Amino acid sequence: MSPTSLHDTPQDPIREGARARAHGRPKDACPYPANSASRIAWLEGYDGVPADHAPNPPLSNG
Repeated sequence: MSPTSLHDTPQDPIREGARARAHGRPKDACPYPANSASRIAWLEGYDGVPADHAPNPPLSNG
């Protein structure tokens, strides 16, 4: 068995983003490059919603 710990594993960008928000860090504190999959995942974690789920449009009364 190899001597690894949970602290040696790479962080999940979604969890990192959620943790950043919980700790009051600004959204622009994302450490990942623009347009990268990791940045999209980090922002999903920060916002708490998947990037491909836009808010529902308002219902029209007409």
